[in-house]
Amino acid sequence: MRVTLKDIAEEAGVSLMTVSNVVNGKKARVSEATRERILRIVRQRGYVPSASARSLAARSSRLIGLLVPAEGDGNLTISPHTVEVVGTLERELRRHDYHLMLRGIAETAEINEALRSWNLDGAVLLGFQDKVIDRLTSRTVGNVAIVAMDSYSENPLTLGVRSDDYTGALLATRHLVALGHRRIAFAGPAFAATGVVRQRFEGYREALREAAIPWDETLQNTVETTHGSGREFGRRLAAEHSGATAIVATADILAIGAMEGLTESGLAVPGDVSVVGFDDTEIARYVTPKLTTVAQDLPAKASVTVRLLLDHLLRAETPEKATTLDVTLIERSTTAPPTA
Repeated sequence: MRVTLKDIAEEAGVSLMTVSNVVNGKKARVSEATRERILRIVRQRGYVPSASARSLAARSSRLIGLLVPAEGDGNLTISPHTVEVVGTLERELRRHDYHLMLRGIAETAEINEALRSWNLDGAVLLGFQDKVIDRLTSRTVGNVAIVAMDSYSENPLTLGVRSDDYTGALLATRHLVALGHRRIAFAGPAFAATGVVRQRFEGYREALREAAIPWDETLQNTVETTHGSGREFGRRLAAEHSGATAIVATADILAIGAMEGLTESGLAVPGDVSVVGFDDTEIARYVTPKLTTVAQDLPAKASVTVRLLLDHLLRAETPEKATTLDVTLIERSTTAPPTA
């Protein structure tokens, strides 16, 4: 049978309110001797506080929603990058006694439903197009603290955390240029409404401009962020004989798919085509050859996201509307000078 606060109060010979104060850490209202006696009984009886009761008392659910896009068939859009973000966010929130709830969102209206009906203290929106974040209104957001990760939306109702996407692609392309490449392809999703990809493309273009390399529109490729799409792209690049000797991809999983497609088509990486990814997820270190990539500091990104959420919940000042984290280029084995 579950031990209740009433059971503890009866054994300790004190009021229910006194036990509640001790369990909820309100030390000033109870003498030290009484507090020690109550805590000893709590330990002996194996009392476990009710999460729902604590939430009601604190007027806080201690729930943080993590909303990610879902595909048309309802499957979550889970990339290796997303998996690592989920893990680091959950760990950071757990350290502060908050719980993470994951929800796939297939339609924009589902964001509004989740924010209104889940009794969330805060929410993290990960991987949504900027236009989706732009549509959030005070009516739908209410008092929920919201951080949009990897977004360039300027919606005043949200805080933003992202990596320096522009500099990341700039470093990747400069690296290839320094190796002697001049026909460098860019591969990533359509970026009309996606600031992350747009910034990476602009970084790529800037590195070409610095090196006085004319931009060839045929080397800009729209490729979804999946292994299968990357593999198809690698095969297509090999079949079209575009003369490209290097690829800048907007995600590791896309880059690794492209490597497989190139290899299946008889081209060697990096012997015939060099490849650079973006994210530095674990898989980048496990493939052969190991992937040269732009590293994001995912633990730092999760930590900043949680800090902004908690600052908002505690009504602390949050002067930065958007926090941009540094990136670094990790040189491994998928890049080399072009062959003659």
